[in-house]
Amino acid sequence: MGDILKINKKTSFVIYIVLDTLFVGMGMGVPFFCILFGFPSGWYLSKSLKHQKLQINDISSRILKYATLTSLVTLAWMLIIWGPMITMLQNPSANFADFGIPLILYDPKLSFIGWIILMIFISPFLQLLMTVFASHVALWRLFKKTNE
Repeated sequence: MGDILKINKKTSFVIYIVLDTLFVGMGMGVPFFCILFGFPSGWYLSKSLKHQKLQINDISSRILKYATLTSLVTLAWMLIIWGPMITMLQNPSANFADFGIPLILYDPKLSFIGWIILMIFISPFLQLLMTVFASHVALWRLFKKTNE
């Protein structure tokens, strides 16, 4: 386990990009698995930063920085996948009802807009929150073990 924690930052980020791409494909464009992937990536992030023997302030700031970078990867994928669909809003003959998204709002066009906002902006933010949450839970457990 110690060898995994000693991986270079660039190498681990490249591995993260490959895995995030795989999870985007597994979800067929819906980043559900990417959000869930935030938990093990946050756990790994905090363990690797604790392994570097940094102070808690440095660890917290780096966790936020790296979690933002990981969510930006998912944001880029969502912009690539769902960004071109925004042009449907300018098409007066676009059929939003048969697009295949859940029509949770009363109007198909409003449901489409909500779906695009959910996919492009809210999902990467949820991944950021999951990564930060998992890393802080892992830090809490690591520091609890060292205090005992």
